[in-house]
Amino acid sequence: MKTAIITGASAGLGREIVRQLWDVFPEIECCWLIARRADRLTKLAESLPGKEAVCLDMDLCDPMSFVRLQEKLAEDRPEVCLLVNNAGCGYLGRIGEADTASQTRMVDLNLRALTAVTNMAVPYMPGGGRILNVSSIAAFCPNPRMTVYSASKAYVSAYTVGAAEELRPQGITVTAVCPGPMATEFLKAGNIAGNSKMFELLPYCDQVRVAAGALRAAKEGRTIYTPRLFYKFYRLLAKVMPVKLMVKFAKT
Repeated sequence: MKTAIITGASAGLGREIVRQLWDVFPEIECCWLIARRADRLTKLAESLPGKEAVCLDMDLCDPMSFVRLQEKLAEDRPEVCLLVNNAGCGYLGRIGEADTASQTRMVDLNLRALTAVTNMAVPYMPGGGRILNVSSIAAFCPNPRMTVYSASKAYVSAYTVGAAEELRPQGITVTAVCPGPMATEFLKAGNIAGNSKMFELLPYCDQVRVAAGALRAAKEGRTIYTPRLFYKFYRLLAKVMPVKLMVKFAKT
């Protein structure tokens, strides 16, 4: 069965990607929805009339979730045509002042989970398979007060570029979408709302448009997709400016 696997599917950009999935990938027959909150997954699945959805309530910071997913893949042996690694988190806070649990959670979810889920899904992907990783403009330059988050997203983008080349012979493409801030619960959960002047000044991306653009970019096999002209320019600037200078302007 042609299957899409989407992590972080219960809210924000992940939920919007699910809603628009069939507009770009009409061949998908089943969608595996992965997130912690079972009630939200069930509600999302019920909002997809005529679509087959499997709800997998998992905390991808728990290594046992990988065991469960591996067993599910081995049992069902789906044809994974699309994998969307959207699960992620980001917390505002200074090193040494922020609680350690939040700092390590970013590493576990943004890096470890993405790496593990991709590694498990690829053996079930046919030629023409697509992987979409949700990165961020934070990947372009380290962001003081969100140092771990920006470093984790730099990993996501670097992993994407390397994986795209590595999996090319198998006919699998890998895409990273790097949006700017979006008005989602991410801002409140990360203690960002009201606590960062930078986030108040930056132009926001619309999650509906980001989801549509990201899915199209994945379909086209693009490696990096950056929404909005402002952030395309920022990405270029980060490439040509010395990082020690850029980081002074990238404080959150």
